[in-house]
Amino acid sequence: MRIELATAPGDHTYPNEDYASVALPASGSGGALVVLDGVTPPEGDDGCVHGVSWFTARLGGALLEVSGSHRDTPLTSCLSEAITRTAAAHSSTCDLSHPLTPQATVVAARWDAERIEYLVLSDSVLLVELIRDGVTPVLDDRIDRLRAEGRRLAPLRNAEGGFFTAAADPTVSDKAVTGEFPRAEVRALAALTDGASRWVETFGAGDWADCFALLRKEGPQALIDRVRAAEHADPDGAAFPRGKTHDDAAVVFAEP
Repeated sequence: MRIELATAPGDHTYPNEDYASVALPASGSGGALVVLDGVTPPEGDDGCVHGVSWFTARLGGALLEVSGSHRDTPLTSCLSEAITRTAAAHSSTCDLSHPLTPQATVVAARWDAERIEYLVLSDSVLLVELIRDGVTPVLDDRIDRLRAEGRRLAPLRNAEGGFFTAAADPTVSDKAVTGEFPRAEVRALAALTDGASRWVETFGAGDWADCFALLRKEGPQALIDRVRAAEHADPDGAAFPRGKTHDDAAVVFAEP
């Protein structure tokens, strides 16, 4: 079994709002991974005294614990429980009804000897390397479709007809992209926040298969380093327009 992960802040003077972790049971018969990308709010009040990095650590830790210890519970239910636990941890101090309350994208995967389950919510990415069919990206493409239509995203966050992130509403898990693969058909997995996947999606340095090959050969930190090099080469976003010059990045690579 090979498990590697890396994460780095986009700005070293600001807390990293991404989260990445893996749980491997003592039996060695399975495992789980969780990757979150915290949504940085615009300047101003978000109704929370804790901040996004606190939220992603809480939510990610709860999701990893629930999905790892309750292996017969669907990942959607695991996410709902993790959201409920996290909301309870700060409902007495924070306004969770605020539209900018801390929130995150989610990638989760869980495996045993028989199957590999997955859940993807919003614009982080899960890559699955199949033994016969190569690399398959699992994407929640709502944001891409809305952008292609020229829609403003802000009013469409967590709204019907829009896109969804994990915040304080546990029912959002029903909006996630979910599924499973037979374990025997999968060689490896990789989960990436959009700060890492911009190597493909923003800079066009390769396709998903190229990205996976880089992860397999050089590891997650090498991918983040290449993203940083591309960002530094275009600091003003003139060649590759993007919302942030540098973004938090997190990657997990797993050969279960």
